[in-house]
Amino acid sequence: MSKIKLSKKYIYKICKEALKEDLYPAGDITSKLLNNTKKVKARIVSNSSGIVGGLDLAKQTFKIVDKKILFKIKKKEGSKIKNNQVVAEIYGNLRKILTGERVALNFLSHVSGIATETNKFVKRVKKNTKICCTRKTIPGLRAIQKYAVNLGGGHNHRYNLSDEFLIKDNHIANKNIRELIVKAKKNRKKITVEVDNLDQLKKILDLKFDTVLFDNMDIKDLKKGVQLIGNKYETEASGNVNLKNLKKIASTGINRISIGRLTHSVTALDLKLEI
Repeated sequence: MSKIKLSKKYIYKICKEALKEDLYPAGDITSKLLNNTKKVKARIVSNSSGIVGGLDLAKQTFKIVDKKILFKIKKKEGSKIKNNQVVAEIYGNLRKILTGERVALNFLSHVSGIATETNKFVKRVKKNTKICCTRKTIPGLRAIQKYAVNLGGGHNHRYNLSDEFLIKDNHIANKNIRELIVKAKKNRKKITVEVDNLDQLKKILDLKFDTVLFDNMDIKDLKKGVQLIGNKYETEASGNVNLKNLKKIASTGINRISIGRLTHSVTALDLKLEI
């Protein structure tokens, strides 16, 4: 699928919901203890190196809290940052800045963390091997997470269950694999078929569809599977992929490698707000 773009409408909606979660029902009761007229200059600073992302989300967060807050971006979205670099400067009411601080940092650190982790995988393979995310995303945050994967140089798998056919083991357990492929071909959607052994693959090599997804197969069988397919189908590998075994998987000639951990268990990039 194409790269995810976050619309202004979507960014406003997701930031509004995040602030509602943080401020209901009585607002920021601690910051209300402070002088309501004091204006300050604050900075968002990196505590580690990586790829920065989510700046528009952070900016919108502060704008919703107070339209008078000035959010000045100092590092380009998707750019590399080093430890102790200033990512953005914020000017405005102290109370309001502190009210939006955590929500803004949560968006920034999460998006940046995914982009940074994705980039580590992307840099370890050649350009003809695509690093892809999956549907293993936090409910309600899929668009943001897949956007972050793009920032890191990765690609998006199907966005949701309507995008393409993905015939997996639990489908095959209840229906013949060939019958499912033939039935899916009546629709013009892309068809991906998951196999976990070479015997399964050999049973469908005469059928026309788009992608073979090798699930949790060892390097030896993965290489044989790619050779059997040649240029007939796009090939994809998934299951227990990490930075240690990534190069071996890519060396088989596989077209795509999908990695759930890019979104479901990524570590946030360490960012802080200083006043």
